[in-house]
Amino acid sequence: MTAPLRVVLASASPARLQILRRAGIEPEVIVSHVDEDAVTAIRPVILAAMLAELKAQTVSQQLAGHEPVLVIGCDSVLEFEGAAYGKPASADEAIARWQAMRGRTGVLHTGHHVILRDRGVHQTTATGSTLVRFADLSDAEIRAYVATGEPLVVAGAFTIDGLGGPFIAGVDGDPHNVVGLSLPLLRNLLIELGISWPQLWSTPN
Repeated sequence: MTAPLRVVLASASPARLQILRRAGIEPEVIVSHVDEDAVTAIRPVILAAMLAELKAQTVSQQLAGHEPVLVIGCDSVLEFEGAAYGKPASADEAIARWQAMRGRTGVLHTGHHVILRDRGVHQTTATGSTLVRFADLSDAEIRAYVATGEPLVVAGAFTIDGLGGPFIAGVDGDPHNVVGLSLPLLRNLLIELGISWPQLWSTPN
């Protein structure tokens, strides 16, 4: 293969796109439109991996005959008190979730599934997990944050790189994983597929 390799991000997440762009990669975005609510798993960490694989597989199938191409699928799930949480369905749900999470901890799991279509289909998967410590917010802060709309469009009802940043007391692990894509984990997956990270740079670095 010659650099740069064509890269496709199978995600609608603006945050994941920005992570890759800031790391020197300019991917195409093809949204999988999979029904995430139809997928279930016995553990949140497994659910994150399953959803990432489903997204990547769905987009990869659309690209058959357009090799070589690298497809990156990701999905994030918050594990809190043993249950899996994606995006809240309503503002009331987001408020209730934050009232339960404040002053406590959760684990943000992000599944990564990478598919290389190049003289065949080669793929690998892994999940990154980062402990998140939530600040002890007041009810007024929670309602104000939910009113911005941000918690309604992100897994776990929070961000660390947006308006929710001040409400996260800290993380243990890769912070990029909480945003939605772990660069070190992705690099390791690419090595498994025989791809050097600089092959993905869209411009000289």
